[in-house]
Amino acid sequence: MAHSHLPDEPTVTLFRPVGQEELELVRASDWRAWPPRLPGQTILEYWIPAEDLAQLNASIVGTIDVIAAYTGPASGTQDQS
Repeated sequence: MAHSHLPDEPTVTLFRPVGQEELELVRASDWRAWPPRLPGQTILEYWIPAEDLAQLNASIVGTIDVIAAYTGPASGTQDQS
C-alpha cells in the first residue's frame, strides 16, 4: 500500500503504553511499525483490528518515539510506605 499522507491531512499523536516484548518488536521494525497484538495482551488504548494494521503502519509519519519509560522498582528495593 502506498503512503498517502498529504501535508493538509491531520496528523494524530498517539500515546500507547507497551510492555517490554512489544517494545522490542517496535525496535526491530526500526521504530516504524506497530506489531500485531500479542497473545493475551490487554487492550489499553486505541484498538486496531489486525486486518487494518498494515494500513496504520503505512500511515506513520516519522518514527515511533519512546517519550517516557517506567520499569518498576529497582531490583532489591522495597516500598517503604
